[in-house]
Amino acid sequence: MSVIIFIDQTEGHIKKASFEAMSYGAAIAKQINVPAYGVLLGNVNDDIAALGKYGVSKIYHVTDEVYNHFDAQVYTKAIAEIATEAGATVVVCSHNQSGKAVAPRVSVKLKAGVVTGAISLPDTSNGFVVKKNVFSGKAFAFVSIDTAVKVISLIQNSYGVNTVEASAEVITKSVAATAKIKVTAVNKVSGEVPLTEADIVVSGGRGMKGGEHWGILEDLAKTLHAATACSRPVADSDWRPHHEHVGQTGIQVSPNLYIAIGISGAIQHLAGVNRSKTIVVINKDAEAPFFKVADYGIVGDAFEVVPKLTEAIKGLKA
Repeated sequence: MSVIIFIDQTEGHIKKASFEAMSYGAAIAKQINVPAYGVLLGNVNDDIAALGKYGVSKIYHVTDEVYNHFDAQVYTKAIAEIATEAGATVVVCSHNQSGKAVAPRVSVKLKAGVVTGAISLPDTSNGFVVKKNVFSGKAFAFVSIDTAVKVISLIQNSYGVNTVEASAEVITKSVAATAKIKVTAVNKVSGEVPLTEADIVVSGGRGMKGGEHWGILEDLAKTLHAATACSRPVADSDWRPHHEHVGQTGIQVSPNLYIAIGISGAIQHLAGVNRSKTIVVINKDAEAPFFKVADYGIVGDAFEVVPKLTEAIKGLKA
């Protein structure tokens, strides 16, 4: 018996969300008194054995070339095969783009119950009950999984990262698979903090009055080492690229800090950011709906407030 954690990687580097998934999976393993193992697919440049500090005692590393690019079907085959070999009772992955594609498929392969978007450790005192957000974060659901094998995807920044002094045993494996998707080229935005991996997000809305005014937001983001984002109307108006659009119909984020500047706070936008640990709103409209859910708010003109905020942060850092 064991807990298996899918360790997600891209371009040879472990994704930050996987560190939290490993810590979470290791905590579940401790709860049910079994070891925690990792599954890493594709070649990486990072020190794999060092991942043991996140609580995994063994890592199955599949090095076949077909796994160097994400393909949900071939990834599912490898994870399910290794989970079966290791006698896994729980399979954990991040609730990111990869995890959303893999978790349901793995559950079908293993005939396992699945909970996507978990936000805390399962209650194992009387069965196996997992807490998750529902209705765009407006309520919680407690889901009981009764199958022999359970599959869980964890929402980023909902559990945290824990480390110990340990290293993992690395077992190199080969799992035969044929990709049905052929990757001919990979074009990614470079020089930016990926939204899904960012601890801090600086986001702007129609209150910025045009893409030509985005410099003050970019200065603030650079000072905070943050990712930049925007509301849907901004992306639709081509003020900012569509890959920065966050909300119900865009990217859903869960950073430690979300700074909303000139965004009214429509329900569609809130659905994509309400998992943020701390929300700061800057808006000159004191009646903006966003203030109702904000942890901190500044009523003021963004073109006056943001530059002063940036200079204050620079002063603190100095």
